[in-house]
Amino acid sequence: MHLFSTHSEKVSSRIYSPISGTPLNKSRVATIGNFDGVHRGHQAILKQLVELAEKVSARATVITFEPYPEEYFRQKDATARLTRFEEKYQLLKHYGVDEIACLKFNQRLADCSAQKFVDDILLSRLNIQHLIVGDDFKFGHNRQGDYAFLKKAGALAGFTVTPTTSIRENGKRISSTWVRDALQKAEFNLAKKLMGHEYFITARVMHGDKRGRTLGFPTANLALARKNCVLQGVYAVDAVIESNRVVGVANVGMRPTVAGKEPRAEIHFFDFDENLYGKKLTVNFLHKIRNEKKFEQLSELTGQIALDCQIAREFHQRNQVLQD
Repeated sequence: MHLFSTHSEKVSSRIYSPISGTPLNKSRVATIGNFDGVHRGHQAILKQLVELAEKVSARATVITFEPYPEEYFRQKDATARLTRFEEKYQLLKHYGVDEIACLKFNQRLADCSAQKFVDDILLSRLNIQHLIVGDDFKFGHNRQGDYAFLKKAGALAGFTVTPTTSIRENGKRISSTWVRDALQKAEFNLAKKLMGHEYFITARVMHGDKRGRTLGFPTANLALARKNCVLQGVYAVDAVIESNRVVGVANVGMRPTVAGKEPRAEIHFFDFDENLYGKKLTVNFLHKIRNEKKFEQLSELTGQIALDCQIAREFHQRNQVLQD
């Protein structure tokens, strides 16, 4: 991943591009948003973005924020996000985006007026030729900027603005909120339909306390690096490791039986015994088995893990039969 940075007294940003040597003065067709989960509604916007960028020989650019504005203002009370930045980057690249202009959301950006956002970021820094945003889009200090403001600013500055495409499922607009709700209710088939892919987590395998191995269930441990995780509990999962699909069971949460201090995903793969430490792993979540629970004795936890594995194996077997 190529990365080059631009700096400002007021707003710091980074532009991520899979192609090196991209000139900063290259014209861009852009859209703005969190793009959390990169669901089918987002994918329709990206298709619109990429097609227009190709038509006018510009860079297809997504402008997004880290942290999300809600995370900055609400901190630990913020809504659980669906995707970390790296996961979102991979999805956006998959759907043809040339660049991600990631703005650091801090007090300086929160205080930035709508006009200054247009002048300093859209025009001076990104050389926007065309902008695709929702007609309900709000931006700038106290949300003073909107679609009509952008249309007027574009007419004066020489860039054009069009509304985003809206995608519906059974008459309801697809949104990150709907995807999040489906996952929290363990409606994984619905979540997959809304996202166009399985819900997944990507992270590097870290060293844990090796407790799973002593209990007879060695695990690959993934730090979630999220303020809040949309999943919590025990799940049937799969992953592709060195071109081979492996299946297993995962616990996501705080591990209350062993007094865990940070959220973690612990994955036990069936019939698998390779060293995964330090490797990046993408794990797909397919089915919820139960909520996370505190056990009084480790022997109780061990017995429950054995039962979880049995349920997960049966799920994977049924799922394989359906796929065949």
